[in-house]
Amino acid sequence: MKLRKWLENWDMTSLKVNLKFLEAEFEPKEPDREAAWEMYIELLTRITTQPLPTGVGDEATALESVHRLFPITREILRRRGSDCFEFSKIGIVVLNQVIRPFTAKWHRESLAGAFEDSERCAEFRQELAELRMKLQNYTRMLAAMAEVEDLTMLEDSD
Repeated sequence: MKLRKWLENWDMTSLKVNLKFLEAEFEPKEPDREAAWEMYIELLTRITTQPLPTGVGDEATALESVHRLFPITREILRRRGSDCFEFSKIGIVVLNQVIRPFTAKWHRESLAGAFEDSERCAEFRQELAELRMKLQNYTRMLAAMAEVEDLTMLEDSD
């Protein structure tokens, strides 16, 4: 399967990926599956895939949880090495194009006191919910890559 088709299957077509990589065969190997499993568990158990209802939780803590995905992904990539190239193609792009814009904006805003303003907190939560939708797609993609049952929607969010 081509990487382009893999991304289309998981509604991740907004990612900007070099045409050369998009047209390359996408064939995850065991190291990719292992890396995908590790990342899947991290995403599945964080605010990145779970709702943050009004009046519950803390914006700064939620932002930190999202930001922690950078060192976690880097550690997985370092530990797994170049053998998990297919995972790398997706993980790096998601970090740089999906997660980084969110964390860059809200890190600066938090330093400026945004989390002391209820309207800014509501804005953060709305943008976090939008990010969550994208990361749920990523999580489902990782489950498929890891060849495990997808538990992204296991819990009832009502």
